[in-house]
Amino acid sequence: MSGKKRTPGMASRAIHAGEPRERYADTLTTPIFQTSTFVFKDSRDIEEYTKGNKPRFEYGRYGNPTELIAERRLADLEGAEDCLVFSSGMMAITTTILSLVKTGDHIVITDDSYKKTLEFCRSYLQRFGVECTIVPFGDYGALDRAIKKNTRFVFSESPTNPYLNVFDLVLLKKIAKKHGVMTLIDSTIATPINQRPLEYGIDLVTHSATKYLSGHNDILAGVVMGSKELIAPIRTLHKSMGGLIDAHCCYLLLRGLKTFPMRVERMNRTALKVAGFLESHPGVERVYYPFLESHQHHDIAREQMTGGGCVVTFVLKGDMAAAKRFLDSLGMIFIGPSFGGAETLITHPATVSYYDYTREQRYELGIIDTLFRLAVGLEDVDDIIDDLDRALKLAGKRKRR
Repeated sequence: MSGKKRTPGMASRAIHAGEPRERYADTLTTPIFQTSTFVFKDSRDIEEYTKGNKPRFEYGRYGNPTELIAERRLADLEGAEDCLVFSSGMMAITTTILSLVKTGDHIVITDDSYKKTLEFCRSYLQRFGVECTIVPFGDYGALDRAIKKNTRFVFSESPTNPYLNVFDLVLLKKIAKKHGVMTLIDSTIATPINQRPLEYGIDLVTHSATKYLSGHNDILAGVVMGSKELIAPIRTLHKSMGGLIDAHCCYLLLRGLKTFPMRVERMNRTALKVAGFLESHPGVERVYYPFLESHQHHDIAREQMTGGGCVVTFVLKGDMAAAKRFLDSLGMIFIGPSFGGAETLITHPATVSYYDYTREQRYELGIIDTLFRLAVGLEDVDDIIDDLDRALKLAGKRKRR
């Protein structure tokens, strides 16, 4: 028998990684350090700290022991050198971007990225003299041509929301390396269980930890992960921006991570079965799910990902009235805009995320009247399918006058 120590699996690391064996006060779970301030013992303690001889905590905005454990565990799961936790996914993205650019810089982002990320890049960044070019997702020629001498980085989600398009990370890195620019991927929908972009040479990875990582629809959190060198300036700006996550949220995030691999594996199986059901249903026009052979990026997804995730997007047959009948006929499934939690949720982008757009504006973005994004939870798959089937049948029946 070899004396070489075995590398722990993902399930074990999700429970134990980043935490010392010796626990404070012999607690099993990570304590909630509910304090804004950390005190010094004496003047020598201050001197040792300011000289860098004694790493420790000083003030809550600069770090907290509960937060540190969460960051170490997440970094381990993603395969990153360093991790920084924020108060939300958007705070992670905006702080990361602001730390990387200056006036006169240029960035490239794909058009299938999250609505608020696109809004920040094409509107707010321009106020500070940072140019933004939006390219069609999957058009690698356009991406290549969009990169300029002053381009700082390329940003995209993978898979994207809501159509679950999957970036060829190998090709993305090849293009970026050719031009000497950085790469950022929002990997929220994939999770570190199904995809780890850093292994493909991507420089920075962000997640909305509100979703799968915490997994219970009860906190807001975001993370960015990468090398220590790249995280360092983001951490510096983070201290000034103040978008910190509190200790109690970190505790809940750590609690969620303990069941994270198990939850994602179950959701992968459930979502694939639900996607297959929807694809065969006479009331459904089209289904988008990376692990269905009908998806345009199926081959890339199968190569880069170990599971398709919990999000299934589909188009209902009919019109806006049918879409509303479908929503109104759901029983167990809740109508809500998130994903990755225990409860199955469904959202109607046309009337929720894009309610303030005209129909013409929505359709230009692919947000049609009968588009739905389903996020399967942890319920029995047969119950999810039964609820969908009943609602789809009722949606197809026109109301009598």
